[in-house]
Amino acid sequence: MYLTVDNQEIFVATGGVEFDANKPTIVFLHGAGMDHRAWALQTRYFAFHGYSVLAPDLPGHSLSSGEPLDSVEAMGNWLTKIVDAAGAEYVHLVGHSQGFLIALEAATGLGNRLQSITAVATAAAIPVNPALIETAQKSPDTAAGMMLQWGFGQRTQMGMSPVPGQQPIAVGRQIMSKNPLAKDLIACSNYSLGAQRSKEIKCPTHVILAAEDKMTPVKSGLALAADLGVTATIIENAGHMLPVEAPAQCLEAMGTFIQSLEEKQA
Repeated sequence: MYLTVDNQEIFVATGGVEFDANKPTIVFLHGAGMDHRAWALQTRYFAFHGYSVLAPDLPGHSLSSGEPLDSVEAMGNWLTKIVDAAGAEYVHLVGHSQGFLIALEAATGLGNRLQSITAVATAAAIPVNPALIETAQKSPDTAAGMMLQWGFGQRTQMGMSPVPGQQPIAVGRQIMSKNPLAKDLIACSNYSLGAQRSKEIKCPTHVILAAEDKMTPVKSGLALAADLGVTATIIENAGHMLPVEAPAQCLEAMGTFIQSLEEKQA
């Protein structure tokens, strides 16, 4: 579906089911250069198991119109407007990499409406090599290829795929090379409030990490988990592109966490 936010038409995937604000809502936030397709399995599962789902493309990404946002702070403010436009009263946020930073920034604006945050393959700070940013500015396709080479674990690099007939690296490159990757990388690199925001979070949190992550190493994710006061789930044989590379394991980890919270409230 499309939502109008700041006079821009924003595409929001709903997992193949019409959005219903009366159901518990989960918002999925993609990482740098990606879009809603990063969450294809997870959104569909939750949408068909009693939840409403929102997986927006950031402005200027894939099916969303408008100019890309310049900062994580602006993205967090934008996210609260997405939730308002959808009419969702209470939400769980799930963010991959940059998407988690956006969730941190949106937490204050959402206040008591925020039920939980799940951090996936991320950290409180995501520094980016200046050479990668420069490459992304000159050739998004080249930069996407570099990131995906680092971003997937060994099994995927050898051609294995969780979806028969689909090559995650090729799909990722197709998406990232056409999106404002450099803008996203600069926003991540410039964001410095992650550690502070993490310590301000009052809702339940969970951290899901990838054992072979070369972009946000496990030690950084474990430091985030320590700041949040939680025990991280570490998924083996997967890298930074965790939602795509190990979608079933990622789904199981976040599903167990979110469903347990909903059962306590029932």
